Amino acid sequence: MTRAVLRLPLVTGLLALVLGAAACGGSKESGGPSVATPTVSLSFDRVPAGSPLELTYKFVVASDAKFSEDYRVFVHVVDTDEEQMWNDDHNPPTPTSQWKPGETIEYKRTIFVPVYPYVGDATIEIGLHSTKDQKRLTLTGEDTGQHSYKVAKLQLLPQTDNLFTVFKEGWHPAESAAHDPSLEWQWTKQQATLAFKNPKKDALFYFDVDSPGKEMHGAQQVTISLGGQTVETLTVDPEQRTLHRIKLPGSLMGDADLAELQIAVDKTFTPATITNGTSKDPRELGVRVFHAYVDPR
Repeated sequence: MTRAVLRLPLVTGLLALVLGAAACGGSKESGGPSVATPTVSLSFDRVPAGSPLELTYKFVVASDAKFSEDYRVFVHVVDTDEEQMWNDDHNPPTPTSQWKPGETIEYKRTIFVPVYPYVGDATIEIGLHSTKDQKRLTLTGEDTGQHSYKVAKLQLLPQTDNLFTVFKEGWHPAESAAHDPSLEWQWTKQQATLAFKNPKKDALFYFDVDSPGKEMHGAQQVTISLGGQTVETLTVDPEQRTLHRIKLPGSLMGDADLAELQIAVDKTFTPATITNGTSKDPRELGVRVFHAYVDPR
């Protein structure tokens, strides 16, 4: 099992993504020589809406490059009319002020493709821009205008191409963030069941989870079971959102049309009880789940 820690201030940009508006609108071109050559490789080039996608970002820094500040990476996904649908804008894990001439900067990010009303071919464009004055740096590559460079193509498929999944007993209704309706989650109770169409082969379970409210509870142990056997036990620390990738053996899925994952939390909490009425939430809460996705690809 592997996991990726997501820092909370970047939640909407990293996994939920920001839909619609360009995050670096009103950009200005800085001109000057190229500072790097960017490339992006994808784990899949055909992706259904709602599915996970791993992007490997690489910047080969020019031999004479100099960075006066920490620039932000903008990543726009555009349709065939060159209209932006969504983005993966982010700060690179190594700030650009620390990039050295001739160095190769490479890192991976996992996103979940937004459920967007479009099916068909799409292009990924990338660039570097200043958060101070929005000026964009010159890079080496196919410039679409305003220092935005084509780096990859993918085909967006309908959400129905995903493995059929049902949130059965043990789940509270879905909620969304007031500041970003595209950021959704569901709380579990102490025991929760996730049913899915049996692929009858090995699969990967993407479990994107946190448990906010460190003043109300400590770390929680979560046990994931399939076919009556434990496949993973993990720790959920308060305020730390983490994406876990858990291997699901096909041998434990049985022969039925649907297989079921059991999610068990060792400690639950009731906000209204713990806070002596400060919170009015009377629910028994386990952990907060942003994505629970079974991937047999």
